Amino acid sequence: MENAAQELPPVAYESPDTRRDLARVVMRLFDHWQLDSRTKLELLGLSPNSRSKLADFASGKTGLPKGRDARDRVAYLLAIHKALRLLYPENPELRYSWVHRRNGLLNNVAPIDIMREQGLIGIARVARFLDQLRSQ
Repeated sequence: MENAAQELPPVAYESPDTRRDLARVVMRLFDHWQLDSRTKLELLGLSPNSRSKLADFASGKTGLPKGRDARDRVAYLLAIHKALRLLYPENPELRYSWVHRRNGLLNNVAPIDIMREQGLIGIARVARFLDQLRSQ
């Protein structure tokens, strides 16, 4: 079992149960990050008129939207969370506030601002930035 990760089956994102589970997980992450409704919707690529969906996501009543955009956004957001857990295993306060802190390595911009302003591209940039930090 040299590379066990390759043996795991892919996540069945199209499954309604999987999308409901992921919705609950992402909403908990957003709560840890202390995001407002507008920011949550922006990070998920949803309309500002979709506020009622947030409660449905949090309760598991509704799953995340189908499609590659939502799937990619969630994958990068969870990658950011994983990287922060690995970088700051003993400091949950830093781990959850990191997205709001200005970062000199990001031109003194807070990661959440990059994600909000650049959408999926910004979310991916932050995830890759954290991967680079982890590999140093």
